[in-house]
Amino acid sequence: MRINKFLAEQGVASRRGSDQIVAEGRVTINGRRAVAGDDVGADDVVMVDGKTLSHKVKYEYYLMNKPKGYVCTVSDDKGRKTVMDLLPAGAGRVFPVGRLDYDTEGLLILTSDGNLAYRLTAPQSEIAKTYLVRIEGTITEQQLNRIRAGVEIERGVVTKKCKVNVIETSKTYTKLRVVITEGKNREIRRMFEAVGKNVDFLKRLKIGDLALTGLDRGAVRRLTQEEVFYLKNL
Repeated sequence: MRINKFLAEQGVASRRGSDQIVAEGRVTINGRRAVAGDDVGADDVVMVDGKTLSHKVKYEYYLMNKPKGYVCTVSDDKGRKTVMDLLPAGAGRVFPVGRLDYDTEGLLILTSDGNLAYRLTAPQSEIAKTYLVRIEGTITEQQLNRIRAGVEIERGVVTKKCKVNVIETSKTYTKLRVVITEGKNREIRRMFEAVGKNVDFLKRLKIGDLALTGLDRGAVRRLTQEEVFYLKNL
């Protein structure tokens, strides 16, 4: 395996970034300074900035446009369809990162990389997640400001500040873009319920700057190495 590919699979950098790291003389193979085009075998000792990299199992990373009607679990004791049913044949033993509820659509990451899953879901990471929300009827600026400032969704549980912007409105519905940095159970639906509004459509559009662009409902694709690197460094 070429050194730049090996470094990318270790999450050190993208392939292009790995080429730069090699060019800077920061990488050694068996004590020798690595150069572009070097190959790495299973028995080689690779170090970056003096730190040894292990020949760990190659992780898998998928991006899914989850449709409604699927649960975000590996299996379901109620016999409901799970997001695992949408994975292509030959996909490894991956698991969904976080959860979108049964009636929520949109961007979902599935991986076998537990460290990345933890990084993306840990409360202290505060990674921005962008949603398209449609509510019944209209909403006032006062109600929007309550949500933006944080609302109590159950006794003693108050949401963090968030961004909410109206993008379309009519007499019967309002569409909004909502950006949150936490992931409490059914959080967005409960935020709007707290100001007396019912969410009838909810779709996650982005995690950080990683977006669903070009992926049909129910479709799945592998994440690129650059996307994996981006997520690991959010």
